[in-house]
Amino acid sequence: MIFETCFVGLQAGPVECSHGVTLNATDTVNSSELDAILVPGSWAESAHHVEKALATYANLVKGLSVRSSRRHLWSYCTGVCLLAASGPLNDQPATVTWWLAEAMVKRYNKVHWQSEHNCVFNERTATASGVNGYLPIAQTLIERNVSPEVLRDLIKLMVLSRPALPHTVFNATSLIEQPGKLLRKLHILLEQMPAEQITVKALAGTLGMSERTLARKVRNETGLAIGAYARRVKLSQVGERITLTSVRSA
Repeated sequence: MIFETCFVGLQAGPVECSHGVTLNATDTVNSSELDAILVPGSWAESAHHVEKALATYANLVKGLSVRSSRRHLWSYCTGVCLLAASGPLNDQPATVTWWLAEAMVKRYNKVHWQSEHNCVFNERTATASGVNGYLPIAQTLIERNVSPEVLRDLIKLMVLSRPALPHTVFNATSLIEQPGKLLRKLHILLEQMPAEQITVKALAGTLGMSERTLARKVRNETGLAIGAYARRVKLSQVGERITLTSVRSA
């Protein structure tokens, strides 16, 4: 047994959630028995909704602000805002869902926001962007405890299925699917770069290798030409924004 999970709350006992779901909190957020707390995101489609959530969950923010010498705090999507409000991210790098980045920079300027990254791990905190942000957090934790072969199998099980639509954007690829360090670095780099600036020369230079070496390694690991791989990454990035937020393009 490597991990054991449980639901926690401000108080132990049943907690009424959305859609008639009730979860049983077996312990409180300040329990000395907890090694880590994962703060999930809540529904929101604007910075205003997040502001309301921060006010609603003020007591939870206060509870998370209690320091512990051993407890880790992890969060993803809009839940990162609760972690920022409670203070443990001060003076540390952190990431947040892209459409909240500007509001978070203004509100919590003591945090070193790095919204170009999808997951940031520190010694005692971790933050991830997107509604599926728990996946890269889980992957990083699992990667520290299992062999590369086991990790590869687990990643396949962890990846969520795409909508069954005959559109190329849903044939895209995600960071969590990348089994090797080179592809993860390349994936993050491609997400950061505007599409019109992406060239094999620019990618290879940033990664410290020749164009031929980069093209060969990408082909060997993915079966794709580097241009096709780059298009998939950018399509995935756009697809996330279209399908998981309220943003619309004219």
